[in-house]
Order: sequence, then C-alpha cells, then structure tokens
Amino acid sequence: MDYSMIGKIEKAKRYSQERNRFEFHSFSVTIKGDNNSHQVKYEEGKWECDCEFFMTRGRCVHTMALETILEGMAKPTEVQVAS
Repeated sequence: MDYSMIGKIEKAKRYSQERNRFEFHSFSVTIKGDNNSHQVKYEEGKWECDCEFFMTRGRCVHTMALETILEGMAKPTEVQVAS
C-alpha cells in the first residue's frame, strides 16, 4: 500500500469523527418510506419534501429524520406555529 495513503486514511477517520468540520449547503436524497419513496431537498437552510404532510406543515418525518442524522451539520427547520 502507498504509505502516503495510510496517513490520508487516518486523517479521514479523524475528520469523520469531528462532525463540526462539516456544513451541508445543498443536497437531494430519496427516502424509502413504509408506503412510498420521497424526495427531500436541502438548499441553504431550507428543507423541501414531496410528501403531503410537509406541504401542509413545512416539516415531516423525512426532514426530521435527516435533521437527526445531520445534527450540527445542517441548519434545523424553523417552523412557524399558528397562534
């Protein structure tokens, strides 16, 4: 094995454990739900999901699951609560 690669692998492992190094700005992901698959997008702090619940509430199980996975690496959704 290339000895310079060994150092890079060790550094990558260290980086992967330091979550504060990562900040997501945009991505798209398919989440396979119990009934259907859903497309979720994240762009500069704003979540989007194609499920009906998200369309009426601005947050859903799909976006909340990703917020949990990406804790600290993506801005959480700010939901306006109707009074």
